[in-house]
Amino acid sequence: MVKQQSTKERSWYVLHTYSGYEDAVARNLKQRIESLNMQDKIFSVVVPKEKKIRVRGGKRETIEERVYPGYVLVEMIVDDDSWFVVRNTPRVTGFVGAGTSPMPIAQEELQEIFRRMEGKTPVHEIELRPGDLVRITDGPFKDKDAKVAEVDLTRGRVKVLLSLFGRDTSVDVDFLQVKKM
Repeated sequence: MVKQQSTKERSWYVLHTYSGYEDAVARNLKQRIESLNMQDKIFSVVVPKEKKIRVRGGKRETIEERVYPGYVLVEMIVDDDSWFVVRNTPRVTGFVGAGTSPMPIAQEELQEIFRRMEGKTPVHEIELRPGDLVRITDGPFKDKDAKVAEVDLTRGRVKVLLSLFGRDTSVDVDFLQVKKM
């Protein structure tokens, strides 16, 4: 077994996991912490997620999406016992760091991750990009074809160029009012 240098300090570390199993790893690790009485060395397990608004089938839905798929954050004091508990959790492939020694995450990066997780207003998510062709499905320009000029994710709006009387006219519409062709 590899001897870990005991830090005696609480720090946040990044675990690499199988993608798609982040929540299962967090759940398993929390159970292992409790069953092996490691609460004095492993304090928090977090799967970084942020809220987004996705438009599907003409309906808006708020979803939680992983910020970093395949990674889980753990706040712990590293020593041989805590390292062994975390490293041998099912579907954990290892710590992010040099060799077998875990490296704590920088405080600035950690603050940025938590800032994204605490975001009050969800971000809109839609599969439209400038240059895409769309059909307007609602409003005064219903059934007209247009070209996407701008996408405003914060407001949930799309600016499209619509051909009226032989010239392009810019029209601002909601995400729900357009359908990709």
